[in-house]
Amino acid sequence: MTTENQPTPVPRPQGEAQQVGDIHDRWWWVEPSVWTGRMLTALEKGVKGGKWFRLIDKVYNERNLQSAFWAVQRNQGRPGVDGQTIAQFEQQEQAALAELAASLRAGTYQPYPARRAYIAKLGSTEKRPLGIPAVRDRVVQGALRHVIEPILERQFAAHSYGFRPGRGCKDALRRVDELLAAGFTWVVDADLKSYFDTIPHDRLLARVREHIADGPVLRLIESYLKAGVLEELRGWQPSERGTPQGAVISPLLANLYLNPLDHEMARAGREMVRYADDFLLLCRTKAEAEAALAAVRAWVAAEGLHLHPDKTRIVDATQRGGFDFLGYHFERGYKWPRTKSLKKLRDRLRQETRRTNGQSLPVIIAKVNPVVRGWFVYFKHSLPNVFAPLDGWVRMRLRSILRKRQGRRGRGRGQDHHRWPNAYFTEQGLFSLVTAHAELVRQSHCRPH
Repeated sequence: MTTENQPTPVPRPQGEAQQVGDIHDRWWWVEPSVWTGRMLTALEKGVKGGKWFRLIDKVYNERNLQSAFWAVQRNQGRPGVDGQTIAQFEQQEQAALAELAASLRAGTYQPYPARRAYIAKLGSTEKRPLGIPAVRDRVVQGALRHVIEPILERQFAAHSYGFRPGRGCKDALRRVDELLAAGFTWVVDADLKSYFDTIPHDRLLARVREHIADGPVLRLIESYLKAGVLEELRGWQPSERGTPQGAVISPLLANLYLNPLDHEMARAGREMVRYADDFLLLCRTKAEAEAALAAVRAWVAAEGLHLHPDKTRIVDATQRGGFDFLGYHFERGYKWPRTKSLKKLRDRLRQETRRTNGQSLPVIIAKVNPVVRGWFVYFKHSLPNVFAPLDGWVRMRLRSILRKRQGRRGRGRGQDHHRWPNAYFTEQGLFSLVTAHAELVRQSHCRPH
């Protein structure tokens, strides 16, 4: 399975080996059953009229559908409105993929409505709506994305980092650090209110038509936007706007809709860092920040979107208060995990360290370590004083378990530090944030400059 998902070698015409090889290196992430060497060359050089035709046959190519199903398997997820699980789809995989290919080829394929579910928003009483497509529809959306993503990706701006191949949160955070260090400390902290749910369909489809002219593909995209949602208590609800969070194709379409804003800011010489609908504009002066915010307000209003009135603001990052971005809090030249990030970690660890946990201490630690280690990988560039209190809190939770097993009440404290000193947990293999950070600092000092 792994080898089938890797780019396959492309025959190189004599005299063009280096050129074709360079192209494939740049587009290493594309689906090889769709994007041949010839198509990649056309992608780089540009097609006549700037629009792509005859793409639907690439969508229903069974190798492409197979690759899309493998991606659905890896991502897992809950069933859609038809109740079919990934395991059930897999039991009839080849027949199901062949049926999807046939219906796409004949133009009879219609997606089911997405199943509406709600998840808690961290640090809020509100809940975030998700639209969960059926497994069959996730497969087709994945195959569609394999075809159109390189076409749209070619248009995207360098300062857009969210849901893009080879880019991620750490790249966006690194760019914010660079700009702050360079003196861009007046920050427009922008928040688009319910962005995914408010994108106008007609304008979004117009953005797609700027690059794709294949009628069946355009109708397929529109069918997803118009499929609506099915909610347990309210039944079927039409989707007049938006592209549901939870759909495979939604992040790509959401990036496309904001792409003109990205380029407008770049043409105006404004420094922008965007991760999906979360973005910052970093400026040298307050006046520049006010002008940037005014430009964003005008664009957003013209495109049928809304800035959150309470969460959108201008911040002087050199003063107390700062701003949050992608889990970090930035303030006065430093950064550390925002309050919600710390709460999320503690809530996750509480699940594994209840005092009533009947598992052995080594088993509990084996479950705690990956959570803490993964958190450290992301937040390792925080202020050093973040880590010791968290280490102490984790040990307190473990001491509370051991204390209860001796018939004592309450949490681990006082003499418990002597009964089970820090070294005891180190011997048991507990991951230490302080130790990991010290090792990180040591390695950075040892690197040649």
